[in-house]
Amino acid sequence: MHLLYNIVVHIAALLVKIIANFNPKIKLFVQGRKNIYNTLSKNISVKDDVIWVHTASLGEYEQGLPVIEKLKKNYPTYKFVVTFFSPSGYQVKKDDNIANAIVYMPLDTLKNAKKFIKAVNPKLAVFVKYEIWPNHLKTLKEKQIPTLLVSAYFKKEQLFFKWYGSFMRKSLTAFTHFFVQDSNSKNLLKSIGYNNCTVSGDTRFDRVSKILEQNNELDFMTNFTQNKTCVVAGSTWPKGHLFLIDYINNTSAKNIKFVIAPHNIITDQIEELKNSIHKKVVLFSEINNNDISDFDVLIIDTIGILTKVYSYAHIAYVGGGFTKGGLHNTLEPAVFGVPILIGPIYKGFKEAEDLVELKGILTTKSKNEFTSVLDLLLSKKEHYNSTAEINKNYVAQNIGATNKIASYIGTLLVNK
Repeated sequence: MHLLYNIVVHIAALLVKIIANFNPKIKLFVQGRKNIYNTLSKNISVKDDVIWVHTASLGEYEQGLPVIEKLKKNYPTYKFVVTFFSPSGYQVKKDDNIANAIVYMPLDTLKNAKKFIKAVNPKLAVFVKYEIWPNHLKTLKEKQIPTLLVSAYFKKEQLFFKWYGSFMRKSLTAFTHFFVQDSNSKNLLKSIGYNNCTVSGDTRFDRVSKILEQNNELDFMTNFTQNKTCVVAGSTWPKGHLFLIDYINNTSAKNIKFVIAPHNIITDQIEELKNSIHKKVVLFSEINNNDISDFDVLIIDTIGILTKVYSYAHIAYVGGGFTKGGLHNTLEPAVFGVPILIGPIYKGFKEAEDLVELKGILTTKSKNEFTSVLDLLLSKKEHYNSTAEINKNYVAQNIGATNKIASYIGTLLVNK
């Protein structure tokens, strides 16, 4: 199986080079990996003590960030290397000062793994959530480098727990310890012989809890909302827009403001969205030329401010719940203690599964259902308050994973 895996990876490496000629995202994937060792050589040396943190993309980066911040505080003499697999994460975070070097992870060939790990020479490697790359893990194990998987979330459908998944199960032997999100993940690992596991929870709770400590005030939002009820729709996609537009166009309420922050900031799509709304609508890029207090709908056609915008929400809608694996971050609005609406597809997102069961997140699969749920929250104060309180308490009760992980890491690095 190891031989077959290596053959597949080499074939994939050739295919992505070909596809890169026709696909801009794959082109970034290929070209970005050409600069790995140049970036590393400029920022770290063989004399440095290095901690390597690997994340797949932006979501995993957000999970790893509290751990990085804690370790930087605890080990100020160490240098940090952060790697991404996906261009969507790397392109957004490549210039962050959180690490000494932020690069792509090389494709998982044995040659690449040995070259990369030799160049980084980490005293500790931290992989986030799902990242299992057999050749890199094999090399880390051979070099006896402590390796952790943090905020891990295992499901019985994964290859590790199938009768034919022995190759991937073997890769797990490289991990010194697993820090998992829930007891089900721990039990699944135990079922295949791995007992080096702690239920620590999800580090994203620590990440979002810090949002409450920062200054979330935005002058334009204060001017826009005018202390009126505000519905914020974040990371939205066209399918969700159908529900939002229908509700906005047909509601007669005069005291409700709407904010829509599309996931993709594409000019044509933004213009189409704007033109489909019958009420007074303004783009973020236009606010300097308008008295935005007079508008009913604000479309955020920029990135990087959604977290603070959520602080003005009385109700939040989070997009992506109409495609498998597409639901966006529901914890960011949840930390502010507001009810949340999503689409019907949320399996695999533990916090969404939990909050749907607790009834802090409400799912909708039709325009009529969306309207009914939103109307109920807006008209029944007791229902609104109980729903909001569920989300606020859920976040507060799940912080602390970072300290558990950092405490264990202290035992690994004490003699390093």
